[in-house]
Amino acid sequence: MSTSGARSISGGERKSGRRSKKGAWNGLVRLTRLKLLIPILRSKHPPEYTARGVLVGMAWAMTPLVGIQMYTVFMTWLIARKFFKWDFNLIVGLAWTWTTNVFTMLPCYYVFYVTGQVMLGNWDDLSGYNSFVDAYRQLFDENLTMWETTKMYAVMIVKDWGLAMAVGSLPWAVLGGWLGYKFGLAYAMRRAARLRAKHPPRHRHI
Repeated sequence: MSTSGARSISGGERKSGRRSKKGAWNGLVRLTRLKLLIPILRSKHPPEYTARGVLVGMAWAMTPLVGIQMYTVFMTWLIARKFFKWDFNLIVGLAWTWTTNVFTMLPCYYVFYVTGQVMLGNWDDLSGYNSFVDAYRQLFDENLTMWETTKMYAVMIVKDWGLAMAVGSLPWAVLGGWLGYKFGLAYAMRRAARLRAKHPPRHRHI
């Protein structure tokens, strides 16, 4: 093969790689818009009501409860309405728990764990990220039975890392909820302003 041909193939591979990365990024942007922004855009409630949904969803998203966060949002909605007369957009709240998912779970859990260890004063027991991920991957070893996997997970979460992750998630939940409320309020208010500009109220002449 000629040198020019080799360069052509190499250039084609680089372009293909760039297109693949660009396609993956565009897919992530579309998925983020679908999961997080579309529920806000579709909300017919006041901006504050919608923003409270983002607050609750983000607060629960910043906890080591991936897999049951939608249930915790729903229970928060029920309890807040019944006992505290405080309401929020449930659909938006459920949607924003997607912020932490199977793809972001391990990095988030590790951040919670390290934050918790620091808050608890355990400076000499900060696990490396690779060992943290490896330990989680062991849970999905195909040679383990369901019971063995469940038992391993219970020991790992409750005994080894559970306290640190629970404590460490608290400041992130507060920060995430506050930032979520600020973002949700600003975004919903901009949407409301655009709608008012597009469809100004009609005044009846007396």
